[in-house]
Amino acid sequence: MRVLITGSTGFIGRNLVVRLGELEGYEVIGFDKEDSPGDLEEKVGQADAVVHLAGVNRPTEVREFAEGNADLTVRLCELIGETGRTIPLIISSSIQAELANPYGESKRAAEVAAEALAGRTGNPVAIYRLPNVFGKWCRPNYNSVVATFCHNIANDLPVQINDPAVRLSLVYVDDVVGEFIDMLGRMAPGLQQGHVDPVYSIGLGELAAQIEAFRNCRTSLVSERVGTGLVRALYATYVSYLPPDRFAYDLPRHGDERGVFVEMLKTQDSGQFSFFTAHPGITRGGHYHHTKTEKFLVIKGSARFGFRHVVTGEHHEVFTSGDQPQVVETVPGWTHDITNVGQDEMVVMLWANEIFDRERPDTISSKV
Repeated sequence: MRVLITGSTGFIGRNLVVRLGELEGYEVIGFDKEDSPGDLEEKVGQADAVVHLAGVNRPTEVREFAEGNADLTVRLCELIGETGRTIPLIISSSIQAELANPYGESKRAAEVAAEALAGRTGNPVAIYRLPNVFGKWCRPNYNSVVATFCHNIANDLPVQINDPAVRLSLVYVDDVVGEFIDMLGRMAPGLQQGHVDPVYSIGLGELAAQIEAFRNCRTSLVSERVGTGLVRALYATYVSYLPPDRFAYDLPRHGDERGVFVEMLKTQDSGQFSFFTAHPGITRGGHYHHTKTEKFLVIKGSARFGFRHVVTGEHHEVFTSGDQPQVVETVPGWTHDITNVGQDEMVVMLWANEIFDRERPDTISSKV
């Protein structure tokens, strides 16, 4: 399928171009502001489908709304009709098409042109009235508050909030792109109203606080809950605005004659991750827990884990090494230690099911 994407170098366009390039069976034909009206006619003639993303939302003159949104869409629909072929058309509109302002009126006029094409010829047309779209490669300080907040906070610049209670409706660019691609494969003759799910709702002040929390996690080491939903999408967006010289950050390093200990990441409700080293012959640990549990993974060197039941006195040993990926788990009520029994430095990854609390450490010294 040869897909003509108007606005191919814009925010949504870039994401769609990249995604289609990852899939078999698609060839992208790009059209952007550097192309001429004659180029549009030629490219429509080559296309099997069109995703119309080009538009104007921050013009220098009001008349540019009509030129860039309504007039361009009218011409695009005329060219599709003149081919005499069925060329499925996806239109990116806006929820502002319902509003009586120059931008909204121009987007509604563009919808009318697409609706007329579907009604006149039966050409498949899908119109999407999108709320605020956010994600990587969106231009900050332009028309996306998410992009602006992410860019500014990632670069230690201030953000301005006039009314923190204002609520935003948001859709994530990956969801938009995924829906457009799905629609390309299921378009039926005539007009369809497309929908992108999920639509997220968040207050302006809440949005700023969440993005600031992403920045602060590098200092606290406590990660936000970035695995699902809106927070996942916002975090991916935030880190996309980090400048290259901030891709890496240092961690506190604690060392003594035994080796080093480094905490990497803490979670709000699923524990923390760290690693430590030990020189040959060194034993670390020598304590037990009532509730806390840990998982150890030796990734370099050889280790002996010793265990003793604090009540019965029963002993147990586990030998493992970096050559054999094996997790050794500590069990409440068993005192435990780990000894480097190899000739080289030992490196061990460690996960504990809770963040260490100095007030309630649940760590009682006891020899194995």
